[in-house]
Amino acid sequence: MASNPASSQSSGAAESTLSTTIRRSLGAPLQVQTYKNLLYLALAFPLGLVYFVSLVFGVALGGLLITWIGLPILLVTLFAATAVAGSEAALARYLGDVNASVPTFLAEFDVSDGLVFPGNGFVDAVKRLVTARTTWTSVVLVLAKFGFGLLSFVALTVSGAVTGAFLAAPFIYDDPDVVLGISGMVVDGDYTVGPWVVDTFPEALVASVVGVVFLFVALNLLNSLARFHARYTANLLQVDDEGL
Repeated sequence: MASNPASSQSSGAAESTLSTTIRRSLGAPLQVQTYKNLLYLALAFPLGLVYFVSLVFGVALGGLLITWIGLPILLVTLFAATAVAGSEAALARYLGDVNASVPTFLAEFDVSDGLVFPGNGFVDAVKRLVTARTTWTSVVLVLAKFGFGLLSFVALTVSGAVTGAFLAAPFIYDDPDVVLGISGMVVDGDYTVGPWVVDTFPEALVASVVGVVFLFVALNLLNSLARFHARYTANLLQVDDEGL
């Protein structure tokens, strides 16, 4: 019976994709992109915290000052959020390896438009700022960065602590000065990883093997987390129908 060419091609493509995924997963510790992703995740929490506090402060200040001063503050805050989104697009490109475009207003921005000092073109510049879709998705991105940064901080801290505890076992399991426990109790200075007390060299070697496996798993999960955020950033700032 003759084989279906389309089915064979589909099977070959699936095998090729699976092979590529396996190679990428096993090679994660040796890939430069992995360490770019880790830097991307490490920067997320401090940046997200600064973004969130600054945006909330700007909106609150502009809203409280119900005078002619309040509106300029809100406009400056909106422009700042757009500028921040532009820097996030750059991080997604250079660290996340994703093609992310800057918000439309930044791409078209020209100081001669009169955004800084009212004059010819000032009203048009403000109109473009507040009507561009990517201006408002920039605000969403800035607010979401805090949540993502917090998630990244927890993921990096937990994975680093657990992996380090397993990998370090053969070197410090019998050191009486070491008191370390990960998600478990530390009793009489014993070296523990979770509920597991490591007090012999064979146990320490097993722990280190578990640590190597966990290292590969953790790096791949962290890579996926970084890719997700970079693509999320690119999608939010994607230029489609810009008019509101």
